[in-house]
Amino acid sequence: MRRRLAALLLTFAAVPGLWWRSPTAAIRHDQSATFSALPFPKNCCSVGNIAVTGAWRITSRNSYAYGYSALISPAAGRLLALSDAGQFMDFASPDQPASAVRIGQMPLGASVEKHKRDVESATRDPLTGRIWIGIEGQGVIVRLSDRLTAERKIINPAIRDWPSNKGPEAMARLADGRFIVLGEGFAGRLEWRRHPALLFQGDPTAGSQAESFLFAGHSGYRPTDMAALPDGRVLIVMRQLRWPFPIRLGVRLMIADPRQIRPGEDWHALDLGEIKAPVPIDNFEGLALVPETNGTVTGWLISDDNGAAFQRTLLLRLRIDPARLPWP
Repeated sequence: MRRRLAALLLTFAAVPGLWWRSPTAAIRHDQSATFSALPFPKNCCSVGNIAVTGAWRITSRNSYAYGYSALISPAAGRLLALSDAGQFMDFASPDQPASAVRIGQMPLGASVEKHKRDVESATRDPLTGRIWIGIEGQGVIVRLSDRLTAERKIINPAIRDWPSNKGPEAMARLADGRFIVLGEGFAGRLEWRRHPALLFQGDPTAGSQAESFLFAGHSGYRPTDMAALPDGRVLIVMRQLRWPFPIRLGVRLMIADPRQIRPGEDWHALDLGEIKAPVPIDNFEGLALVPETNGTVTGWLISDDNGAAFQRTLLLRLRIDPARLPWP
């Protein structure tokens, strides 16, 4: 996403350095981040029955702390954000006591070419701790150990043939071991709702067969991430670029039932609503869902700032009661 959006915004940037972050004199590797709470009226905001309960801006002096496009929870109280520059940030969620922040490079080889490092999606097996990441541009899916070491890698021909912004933009591992992968691009030149998608019967990096279908989302919006709820349904983040300069974005949440996926057919999602002001809005691309002991789920949304001076890395906290969510 960062490459396409950045190219569009650059068309309007007449003064070099005015809109983009100036390069630092020296690369910094600070292992720290600041989480600044962004206040908004208490109990003000919801998306359907999903409540927005917190918002933070993340800043860091580390030169590589930007562009987060995927988010998972590797352990209780912790979040792992992955960037489209092949970097990661491991940190305690801001509603937990402060603890160490770890920022580093993903094990994606020595190449600095963006299409080989552009992590756009991630999902995790809670039993083994293994993580799968999707890389845009080549149709690549990589499996990592719970220690972030590379284990397996595939280039899927079906994903490489997807239109525009080729790659697994959103990916979710289901409780039964199947994987859903969604493409960001629309399925045709005059298409504004459906997106190419695959359902893997098992680990995509272990030779599992995939069935093709079409994800039918919200007209004019593109999927940016998704995650599975404990009851098997999938929550999907959708984003629309409404105006490039100054940037204006629309962000929606949708819900879908994987049991309704049929090869070659449309998989329909139910619209839950739009995230609106006074909630701070930016380019939300990462979603993590954390089940709680009382049956609710805490959701976390992170934004990709595209390395732009006028965008922010934001983190939203959601309170989700699956029993109150409609079934598609």
